[in-house]
Amino acid sequence: MSEPSEQRYRIVVGFDGSEGSRRALVWAAEEARVRGAAVEVVRAWHPGEFGTDQEMEIIAQKTLETEASGVIGVPSGFEVTMSSVRGAAARVLVEHARDADMLVVGSRGHGGFTGLLLGSVSQQVTTHASAPVVVIVKE
Repeated sequence: MSEPSEQRYRIVVGFDGSEGSRRALVWAAEEARVRGAAVEVVRAWHPGEFGTDQEMEIIAQKTLETEASGVIGVPSGFEVTMSSVRGAAARVLVEHARDADMLVVGSRGHGGFTGLLLGSVSQQVTTHASAPVVVIVKE
């Protein structure tokens, strides 16, 4: 009989480069250090924003890696993966967090009405995610 493999605690964090997502990433990195968790940073992108889907996928991934690394630097004490995924942000995050232990998002991203406490993505993931959701609000 083989021994069960030890599954590492996994935190998914939504990142779009906004101030809210930067705060969420910092919080998720600190939580990962405490828990010895793995962090998956996820950025959703839409077709046709900057070129073909193949070009956009490359641009989105490079942008994600550059911006997220600028926020957390070189990870110490936790593992980080970064994924840029085609699709609507809320749907992409809910899907990526399906088997995660936690989903972390900022309260607001780039768009919408700035006076609202929660943006549409944070509101949708708190409603539909199967993992516990942490929403980081502006201090």
